[in-house]
Amino acid sequence: MKMEIIERYERTPEDEVILDISAEKIEDLYDDFDKKSHFLKKDLNQDLVDYITESVDEIEDEKFIIQFNLEIETIEENISRVRNSVNKFFIYMKELESRKMKDMVRTSLILLFIGLILATISVLMNQSESADTDIVFGVIAEGLTVAAWVSLWESLATFLIKWMPNRKKIRLYQRISAAKITFTFNKKI
Repeated sequence: MKMEIIERYERTPEDEVILDISAEKIEDLYDDFDKKSHFLKKDLNQDLVDYITESVDEIEDEKFIIQFNLEIETIEENISRVRNSVNKFFIYMKELESRKMKDMVRTSLILLFIGLILATISVLMNQSESADTDIVFGVIAEGLTVAAWVSLWESLATFLIKWMPNRKKIRLYQRISAAKITFTFNKKI
């Protein structure tokens, strides 16, 4: 299956996969809502971001370049700015994912701590003599046991399962931010 996907892409003489992106002009690569902003401060067009991230995810570990095919030629300074803004945009996305992952780990540690405290209180309550004679006391002790297990499970699920997609996105954004970016100009006839 992977070979069928990779065969859809052109390759450079150095055997790098080419992510081919066509647009009329450089401005088409950016969102319209911030037209007056400098290239480095603008957000990339979301369709462009989606295309690049999905393509890099699709080609997995293959080496690649991002090639922009523009109809309107521009000066080298603008090309350099686009390269820089693409790089900075994906570094920013990587930092956002890293922050989400840190928040997830912090929440997981808090849940683990709460779960351990509730489990300790529950064990102490269940070993108490009142647990056998007082129904309300016993119900509270069992409720604490359930709450402890829920808290511990959520904490462990985050450590064992939920962090993987964030880690994958971080690696993906890192690869894109380090990608070689080339430009070609094809005037419309």
